[in-house]
Amino acid sequence: MFKDWQLDTPSSGRLDVGPARPARIVIADDHLLTRAGLRAVLAQDPEFDLVGEAINGAQAVALSRSLQPDLVLMDVRMPDMDGLQATRILKEASPKTTVLILSMFEDAELLLEAVKAGAAGYLLKNASEADLRAAISDALAGNFPVDRHMVRDVLRRLAVDAPAAPQTAPADLLSSREREVLELLARGCTNREIAEQLVITSSTVKVHVEHILAKLGVSDRTQAAVAAFELGYVTPDRAR
Repeated sequence: MFKDWQLDTPSSGRLDVGPARPARIVIADDHLLTRAGLRAVLAQDPEFDLVGEAINGAQAVALSRSLQPDLVLMDVRMPDMDGLQATRILKEASPKTTVLILSMFEDAELLLEAVKAGAAGYLLKNASEADLRAAISDALAGNFPVDRHMVRDVLRRLAVDAPAAPQTAPADLLSSREREVLELLARGCTNREIAEQLVITSSTVKVHVEHILAKLGVSDRTQAAVAAFELGYVTPDRAR
């Protein structure tokens, strides 16, 4: 019978500087075959280090608190605690941990709930191995890996669902350039696409995004997109 497991963690914890190290990943899925498939894909890439597995949301939260992984591959449908609830709890306890939702369903409503819960991406389980590895890398890089037509649908829904009288942000909270970056970010653009549209470098975009997250008091770009609508930086007609 399968038993969830975890590997020993390095005493130094997460590294933010110094030589590159493999991204530490936790899998959370109640299906043994799915976990085995994900395990096999991760084992093929030296940039990823599988440090633990969970069979439900509660275990995923517990493992994340103890292991502080870089990323959790989170199944959306699990017993005891589903992936969305686990994501909300995990992001509150460990905001630096990235969550990539795995789902069988191409469902914009489900994606919207995942975004609101704090997920950094949404990937269908029938994705190819190459797409899975790319999605993990994108999520870790601060991008939002998800099918573009789905994310734009969700962003439009966020705009519609935003309060009729949005919170008023201080006029000088964001610089004019930061507002431009936030608008493109909220439309689902990657750092590279933002850089191309604003004719700046990707590294400059990354710095702007870091400043935006800090000023808005959020931990990732999906939460920044939600805040963009709530604070009125992006309106429905500009989200298309």
